Amino acid sequence: MPETTRADHGANQLATLLGLARWQLRLGLEHGLLPEPDLEGDRWSAALAEGAVGRREEIVARFGDEPPIGSARAAARLASRVGLDVERGDVEVLVTRGDLDVISTFRGFPVYLLHDLDRLDPDSVRRVVTARKGPLTDTVDAGGAATILGWPRKTFDRIASERGLATDRLGRYALSDVQALSSDEHLTRQVGEEQRTMVLARTRRSETRAEDVVRAWILRCSAFLDRDADEPPDTAPLGRALRSLTTIRADRARQES
Repeated sequence: MPETTRADHGANQLATLLGLARWQLRLGLEHGLLPEPDLEGDRWSAALAEGAVGRREEIVARFGDEPPIGSARAAARLASRVGLDVERGDVEVLVTRGDLDVISTFRGFPVYLLHDLDRLDPDSVRRVVTARKGPLTDTVDAGGAATILGWPRKTFDRIASERGLATDRLGRYALSDVQALSSDEHLTRQVGEEQRTMVLARTRRSETRAEDVVRAWILRCSAFLDRDADEPPDTAPLGRALRSLTTIRADRARQES
């Protein structure tokens, strides 16, 4: 009986073989930790793919388990960590100073690893923010306060009003007052629960919309089977709705756990 030839691998197949997410595979290729495709059509031969299996641990150790993020989210992550209103421009300055690496790009914009952001020296971040703000360093506007706290702007505005937080002539809040809110464990739990409730409500609405698309498709399909419609419904919307529904329900399960 002839020997079965092993198939070659596309990117998705290679990621599955190596136990990597697609973004991890992409970074591994960009940084030379994985071999480039050796076959036409950006495919890897079975031998080359199997030879790369042992690189998984190195790739996970280098890039982590969570995908890189852009400058806006990087600034928000640093703001929450150091208690200052970090902005996207501050992240770019940290890159220019050599304190932070751009690990890759996404749609032409730089992205950063979470563990690189978390390893940054807080004093380096403070120096960059202080240099930008100058005399305004000890105050923040409402948007900056919300960024530091990781809250929606409307949530901060409401709590600032409830707590009677004072503002200066420019409508700015004392940084110390905002940091005190961040240190209030009871308030942090309360806001966290409010945010979880809002996110879950949005997820449920998205689930309902996807379910409605599937139900409408079933009705149109039934109409065709019963000869009440001349043409069967297009299957493309059904496929998109089912994929969306699968993702949404997985998100909802995580949110409710």
